[in-house]
Amino acid sequence: METHRPGDGVNGHPLFDHPLNATSQFRAEELVASVRRIRHLDGTPVPEICILEFDGDLTDALIARGEARPFPEWPCFHTAMWLWESGDLSCGVVARTIGGPFAVLVAEQLLVCGAQVVIGITSAGRVSDFTPVPGIVVADSALRDEGTSMHYLPPSRTVEADRQLADALVKSLATESLPLVRGTVWTTDAPYRETAEQLQRHSREGILAVEMQAASLFAFGQRQEFPVGLVAHVTNGGDENQNFDKGGGDTDYRLLQAVCRGARRFLDGRQNLQR
Repeated sequence: METHRPGDGVNGHPLFDHPLNATSQFRAEELVASVRRIRHLDGTPVPEICILEFDGDLTDALIARGEARPFPEWPCFHTAMWLWESGDLSCGVVARTIGGPFAVLVAEQLLVCGAQVVIGITSAGRVSDFTPVPGIVVADSALRDEGTSMHYLPPSRTVEADRQLADALVKSLATESLPLVRGTVWTTDAPYRETAEQLQRHSREGILAVEMQAASLFAFGQRQEFPVGLVAHVTNGGDENQNFDKGGGDTDYRLLQAVCRGARRFLDGRQNLQR
């Protein structure tokens, strides 16, 4: 009997041996078309601003208060979209897309469906002693300690966010009461494997917080030339005495408002430049 084994790849590991310029045999456009056909959807575009709300608590609260309504034209087998509107702000919200692979799967479909910008809102753990808890980190780069980004960009230690979008988010979030910092986050695939040695080393390197999506989303954004941002709500630290703390009861809601304002400012500025 002939035995087939996967090759070692040029770098000895398949994670570092992806033909990045080759066309994928599975495409988001095809999946979206299938969902629309099966569910008899009419192809209505999703909102320009779409939020990936990884924890889901905020989305649950919006639904419970009657402040979000279903967006039934969202063609996704795996998630639901909710439309949130407040004054002149509006966005589509997709909850619990936690982890790089899931976040990018949904972001690819949002791009196909007409989104103009995608922003992740995530809870995160403190890495640097200078990162306040609770506090907000606008990620402008991410340490690539995950696998999804390797399918989009060549291997590198970090990946950059969209700088103009990060600028707009910082300006909008600066008006909120929680402390705000900007910098690099550590993206991991293993949320219960952050060791003391890693935390200490990354803290010395100036990394602010640890989460599970930024590097994957930023690599997707660079590859697809699509603006993606990430805002981390730092709620806990590695110290066993550091209690989980999200701030006041309406913190998540104000965070959503500020993120949407920043996204709107970014899109308006880009549209003005194109005129």
